[in-house]
Amino acid sequence: MVTYKLTVAYDGTEFCGWQTQPGQRTVQETVEAAWMAITGEQVRVTSTSRTDSGVHARRQAVGVETASQLPAAKILTGLNAKLPEDVLVVSIENAPTGFHATYDAIGKRYRYQLHNDRRRPLFDLPYVWHVPQPLDIEAMQRAAQALVGTHDFASFQSAGSERESTVRTIFSVDILQGRGEDAAQVWIEVEGNGFLYNMVRIIVGTLVDIGIGRKPESWAAEVLAAVDRRVAGQTAPPQGLFLLNVNY
Repeated sequence: MVTYKLTVAYDGTEFCGWQTQPGQRTVQETVEAAWMAITGEQVRVTSTSRTDSGVHARRQAVGVETASQLPAAKILTGLNAKLPEDVLVVSIENAPTGFHATYDAIGKRYRYQLHNDRRRPLFDLPYVWHVPQPLDIEAMQRAAQALVGTHDFASFQSAGSERESTVRTIFSVDILQGRGEDAAQVWIEVEGNGFLYNMVRIIVGTLVDIGIGRKPESWAAEVLAAVDRRVAGQTAPPQGLFLLNVNY
C-alpha cells in the first residue's frame, strides 16, 4: 500500500459540502468516484476539513491509501481528466504510512471575503458576502485581537457538531482591504490550530456587527468570555468562506 497526500481545490457553490451524504453531490464522493474511474479501486479518503455546503477550498489536504501501481503523475493527470470543472487536484505527493489528513494537521488558515459597497457585486456574488453598510476596518482589527491566543470558543460554535473540548488556539486574525478600484474587497483571514463548527463564520459575523457600528469594539472580548453561542453575532453566509491552506 502507498499513502498519498492530495492537495485539492474546489468551488463549493454546487456542492453539499465535503462529506459524503446519501443522495447529495459532495466533494468527497466526487473525488472518490474519480479515483475509482482511473484505478478501479474503491477508496475512502480523509480530509483536513469537512467544509459546509457552499464553502470553497483553495488547498484542501486529502489523504488516501492505495494499492494502485500507477505512478503519482499519472494519477494526478487521470484524476483531473475525470473530475468535473469545479474540482481540481493541485498536486499529489507521497505521505508517511498512517498519514491522516484530519488528525495530523497542526494548523489551518481560512479567508472570508466581503464585498463592502452599497452596490451589489456582479461577477463575484457566489464568492462574497455583500455588506452594503460602511465598515470600520480599524475597529474590527482591534476587536479581533481579543480572539488571538488559546481560549474557550464555545460562543463561536453552532449547534450540531459538538466536540469534547471547545478550547482552540487562534494564531492570527488579519483584516485586509483593497485599494482604489478594489476598495470594496475586504478579506478576514483567520489562522489557528483547529476550528469548531461554523467558528470562522461566526467570528466574521461578530466582527461585521462591530464594523457597521451595531456593537462596540469591546463586544468581541465579551462574547468570548460569555461561552454562550446566543451572545455572539450572526453566522456569516457560506459562500464567502475559503479554506486557504493547511499546515502539517
